[in-house]
Amino acid sequence: MDKKKIVLGLPKGSLQDSTFAMMKKAGFTLRTGSRSYIPSVDDPEIDCRLIRAQEISRYVEQGVLDAGLTGHDWVVENQSTVHEVANLVYAKVGLKPVRWVVAVPNDSTIQSAKDLEGKRIATEAVGLTRQYLAKHKVNAEVEFSWGATEVKAPELVDAIVEITETGSSLRANNLRIVDTVLESTTRFIANQQSWQDAWKRSKIEQIAMLLQGALAAETKVLIKLNAHKDNLDRVTKLLPALHAPTLNQLAADGWYSIESVVDESVVRVIIPQLKAAGAEGIIEIGLNKVVP
Repeated sequence: MDKKKIVLGLPKGSLQDSTFAMMKKAGFTLRTGSRSYIPSVDDPEIDCRLIRAQEISRYVEQGVLDAGLTGHDWVVENQSTVHEVANLVYAKVGLKPVRWVVAVPNDSTIQSAKDLEGKRIATEAVGLTRQYLAKHKVNAEVEFSWGATEVKAPELVDAIVEITETGSSLRANNLRIVDTVLESTTRFIANQQSWQDAWKRSKIEQIAMLLQGALAAETKVLIKLNAHKDNLDRVTKLLPALHAPTLNQLAADGWYSIESVVDESVVRVIIPQLKAAGAEGIIEIGLNKVVP
């Protein structure tokens, strides 16, 4: 591999749109054609490959890719030996982990792992499922599912092991969750030899920092406001911040400009409180990156 480039694997499929959006916020603009597996990126030190998430950890382990973004579930499924650079909690529809679950028809008699003894299970994650059964000392037949796994129970199989974020697809197919096999988040992983290369490691660490900053910004906003010194203590006590609110004295005597990064979820609560405490000119600004 080129010593002044890294080859980065990006997940094709359900994670593609959210990954491209996160990369954009991190400062990397990606473009790809409908059939291309080599996206262009506006960084001459990165070559990208668009590959199914299920395969990325294998290619990273083999050194075909220097680094990649894939689910922890697929690293476990493939039993890949890679260096984990960062845990990036995002998924197809939100900023939360996904779960691989055992699901059965609503009227099934299966209530726990031990009830899977002698049963037939369909799943895309055969390795994960077999590890789960072994942990519970259960013997069952596990078959690989090429897709549409939810519709296979009860006519073709007794149970399925499927990935879910909200459980809505399972409920729509009259299935209920029996147990969680594995909780998974997206991981930024690196080839072990690439991680030992000083230049590549530095580049990979820079990308990881920017990605983590972009994710941190997803749930935070910048609040800017003005307050008179007589109200300063009341106002600043209402403002949670990474460290402490930033204060700057204004030209007008006794007035201060205040800035603070806060969780977006609390903004609707604290803005009325800030106004009541004497704050003026309150502005809420969205963020691209937050790097502590």
